[in-house]
Parts: sequence; structure tokens; C-alpha cells
Amino acid sequence: DDLPGLEAAGTILEVGERVSGWQPGDRVMALLGGGGYGSRVAVHERMLMAVPAGLDLVQAAAIPEVFFTAYDALVAQCGLGPGESVLVHAVGSGVGTAAVQIAAQLGCRVFGTAGSAEKLARAAELGLAVGINYRERDFVEAVRELTGGRGADVVVDSIGGHVLEQSIQAAAYRGRITSVGGTGRDEYRPDVTTLRPANKSLIGIFFGAELALHHDRVHPMVANHIADLAKGALRVVIDSRFPLAEAAEAHRRIESRLAFGRVLFIP
Repeated sequence: DDLPGLEAAGTILEVGERVSGWQPGDRVMALLGGGGYGSRVAVHERMLMAVPAGLDLVQAAAIPEVFFTAYDALVAQCGLGPGESVLVHAVGSGVGTAAVQIAAQLGCRVFGTAGSAEKLARAAELGLAVGINYRERDFVEAVRELTGGRGADVVVDSIGGHVLEQSIQAAAYRGRITSVGGTGRDEYRPDVTTLRPANKSLIGIFFGAELALHHDRVHPMVANHIADLAKGALRVVIDSRFPLAEAAEAHRRIESRLAFGRVLFIP
């Protein structure tokens, strides 16, 4: 059976005869189509990114899916700029912790949702301006109040379902809503006709496709981003580490919704 796992970091053991630019011994991180839970994996060269000296491989393993997805959603796809407002759902998730930092670094006012005061407080250390506990308050009403009735310029939605429909409502006139995942496992299909009256945009984000199909554009952006991570301008947030033998326990940690940041496997 195919192993799960969509990202990994490690050292190249061998390269194919048509591979150029990589050699055995190079430290790399990668996006995968599966197999990340294995101790070895085969990767197309386009899906590899170099790990600089300032990052260890554990940090690197926590980077590809979340930081590049967040950056692609906020900047490459939505053109986010200084002074705009951003709503980030699930600020304690991998994409959430990355998106909060990137938006704050760009000079944006960042709002975020989570189900606990503890997660919101930790996200504030990353640049979150205002936290919204979705268990206690309707986030659409909260965002409209915080923006004087206008709504958020950009929304990063990793939840999907009913929440995605509410995200559309929380966006400003000509607001951009990015759908980066469906962690809520809610199969409800949002009513997208609500986009039209205020000229809003709903954008699907899958960074793996961008890396595979437009690597000439993506790789320079990725290199700049990795440099920021290596010098500490952005933080890799790791919740916990588990040996592969304890995969079930790691999944329980993720499903508990108590994790803040990435949960990693160490072979």
C-alpha cells in the first residue's frame, strides 16, 4: 500500500541519470505525492528545494506545504499589500501560523480564528493583531465590527464547508477568499452566488501544482522565502515530534485539535 505523507526533508542518496542541479549529499526538502512516512522516498527534481545551512532538517520538514501555500495564497494569488486586512482561520495550524507571520511581515492587520484563548495568545506572538474565539463569537460579525463594516480584504480558509461560505460573507467589497484546504471535513457546498454582489473572488490554492507546472516562477520565490526562514525573519513552529513507530499517537495529537504548529515524524 502507498504510504501517506506529502512533505519531507532529508539528504539525497542518489540521483537519476537525467537529473541536473542535484547530487548525492545535498540537503533538501520536498513536496510529495505520497510516501513521506517512509525512511526513503523517490522525488521528482522539480519538487525539491535546497535546505540552507541556517536550517536543520527537522525545521525544513515543517516548511514546504505550509509556508509556500500561505505565501502563494496571500501574495502570488491575491496580491496582498501593506495596509490591507487579512482573516486567517485556524491560526494554530501549520498554514495558519505561516500565514499570520507572512501577512504581518507585509504590514497587514491580521485577524485570526481559533477555538481556544491559548492558541490565540500564541498566535499574537507571531503577529496576530486580533484573535477571535469561534466558540464564543461569530467571526463574520467580529470581522465586520473590527473593519468598520467593511470586511477583510483577504481571507485564508483552510476549513471549507459552511465556514468557507461564512468566509465569503466576511470578505470586503472586491475581497479575495482563498480555499487552501478542507480540514473541517464538512462536505457542505458553499453558495458561491454570494460572491457576485460585492465583486468578490474565490481562489483555490494547491501549491504542489504550481511547483510542478511553473517551477521557473516558483523556485526563485521559494529560495527567497527559505532565506527568510534561515535567518529567523520567519519562524518554523513545531508542536511535537514522534518516531514513525508512534504514528497513531501523532495522529491522535493532530485530531485532538490541541496542536499548535506542525506535528513531525522522525525516521
